[in-house]
Amino acid sequence: MRFDAVLFDCDGVLVDSEPIVHRVLRDMLEERGWRLSEHECHQIFLGRRVVDEREQIERETGQPLTPEWLAAFQARRNAALNRQLLAVPNIHAAVHALHTRLDARIACASGADRNKVELQLRKVGLIDYFDGRIFSGHETPRSKPHPDVYLAAAHALGVDPRRCAVVEDTTTGIAAGVAAGATVFAYLPEGDAQALRVAGAHTVFADMAHLPALLA
Repeated sequence: MRFDAVLFDCDGVLVDSEPIVHRVLRDMLEERGWRLSEHECHQIFLGRRVVDEREQIERETGQPLTPEWLAAFQARRNAALNRQLLAVPNIHAAVHALHTRLDARIACASGADRNKVELQLRKVGLIDYFDGRIFSGHETPRSKPHPDVYLAAAHALGVDPRRCAVVEDTTTGIAAGVAAGATVFAYLPEGDAQALRVAGAHTVFADMAHLPALLA
């Protein structure tokens, strides 16, 4: 095995959550007066925490980004995820193979809040593979694109970050993995891979069924 551990992002890598979350966010921003298309919302918020875009949100809506609004967003987001969320195709077999091969040295290192990550992994039946090895950027000094959450995951697994493979799908997450010293594999089922390579992805691949072989 080329690597001693594999660190997975969550949204867009383990679960197909991003379209669901962005639809909720777009609707709630429109209620505050900022009209965005789904594509525009995706471009602005992909791989980023909503709170990190506070300045732009407050400028465009003319209203403060309050804890109450953020809590309402999370509640609506979670309800939509509970109704609609699906796993990324072929991820169960890939995770099972790597969990077995690496003697459970895999982790989920997400920029999202822990409640969301655990809700999603439980919903799609992946939670047992990552039990006790879930790391949130909300619980580190800095979130992605900084490396903190990946460094925390590697440290908890007792593995040098340079011996870790990171599986990501956004330029923000790729930057975090590269900054941690890991080798980043970027999942892109469709679209132009150039931006992911420029961000530092070692390999771009389109099917999770291929991941165990790519890491071997």
